[in-house]
Amino acid sequence: MQKKLELKKALILSMLPADLSVEDKFKMAAGVGFQGMEVAPASDPAEIEALRGASEKSGIPIHSIIFGGWRSPLSSGNTEIAERGLNELKAGLQCARELGADSLLLVPAVVNAETRYKDAYERSQKRIKSLIPLAEKLGVVITVENVWNNFLYSPLEFARYVDGFKSRYVQAYFDVGNIVAFGWPEDWIRTLGKRIRKIHLKDFKREGRQWTNLRDGDVNWPEVRRALDEVGYSGYLTTELPGGDEKYLRDLSSRIDKIITGE
Repeated sequence: MQKKLELKKALILSMLPADLSVEDKFKMAAGVGFQGMEVAPASDPAEIEALRGASEKSGIPIHSIIFGGWRSPLSSGNTEIAERGLNELKAGLQCARELGADSLLLVPAVVNAETRYKDAYERSQKRIKSLIPLAEKLGVVITVENVWNNFLYSPLEFARYVDGFKSRYVQAYFDVGNIVAFGWPEDWIRTLGKRIRKIHLKDFKREGRQWTNLRDGDVNWPEVRRALDEVGYSGYLTTELPGGDEKYLRDLSSRIDKIITGE
């Protein structure tokens, strides 16, 4: 029997009750069993200090910055927009360093009526490559995620895209739920293999195309768990769902426990 590797439960800061202080949000997350936090980029020194203090006091590390990349896509044909995106990404990488996060989530490109697929691929790779020296200097991995952006709709292509950077500072952030509409997560995991640096947890029902709570959709979680072991993944599983109160989060933590144990 294949040995199960250590997986840690994490969530996104915005999922915690909005009326709580930053410190109390981290405290609640720890109380219901989470072991890591993902946060949006921050630039205000006071906010960064509050996040850092809450993390240290609760014992919950900030493991990732959920940067995004929709607002100023690196695939844009407008050089002014792309340059703004690069500057925002630089600031996000710096924020990650200041908060002790080892990775930053990036939506690498957006394909639409104005941006051809080929151009999105080439422009985004060229622009991300320009920031690899900074990522390396800061010790922060740029993790590109599969989202509904009309881009990287095949596990083979996703793997090739990541390999094109030829750097351990650009890896994959694999979102389990985002694949269900057009593929099987366990297949993508086995294809991406060691390229996967971080995992997002969501669930999805193909019939009616509905997002669901974890274990209520069509994801074959035991098979996903086996695939993660096969490719040697260990680290954070970060749930990306609507937020809720302590009771909801405690139940969510329990659902992730069952995913981890392969139930």
